[in-house]
Amino acid sequence: DSSLPDIDTLDLVSKIREFSDVPLIILYEAETDMDRAKGLEAGADEYIIKPFSPIELLARVRALLRRTQGLGFKPERLVSIGGELTINFTTREVILSGMRVKLTPVEYHLLSELVRNEGRVLTHRVLLEKVWGSEYTDDFSFVKKYIYRLRSKLEPDASKPQMLLTERGVGYKFVRPV
Repeated sequence: DSSLPDIDTLDLVSKIREFSDVPLIILYEAETDMDRAKGLEAGADEYIIKPFSPIELLARVRALLRRTQGLGFKPERLVSIGGELTINFTTREVILSGMRVKLTPVEYHLLSELVRNEGRVLTHRVLLEKVWGSEYTDDFSFVKKYIYRLRSKLEPDASKPQMLLTERGVGYKFVRPV
């Protein structure tokens, strides 16, 4: 809803799209064609202009659900890593050796970015923008601190990481342990 306090609708849509393919509908005040296009390009599947009737909203929700059935939208997405680590992107659970690992929202978001880009080095700047937002893109100490916290929770020996690797002077990457 475009009238949400303290958050920009397009930013919210973009953040949801970073971790989910769930169908999204934007409810917006009457705006320009450009505003509607921006909403759809940010990742929304449908755009409804206020005021609207509940009957129209229900019909559009049903139509969107019909269109998304069978298109690869899966309610549960699991990633099993080396048999010891499992990440459920739907429930946001991380399991290590059969035990649930408690991660803060920031730790989880950072881990999910790295896992979704497995094998690719993500620069400090990219990680800062994706996890903390564009206003933090110059504070590399955030990334270093949270990588350390993730390693201490997920690696057998945080001083000799096997999964969360440093590319000195560039950033970090996730690799499956050997």
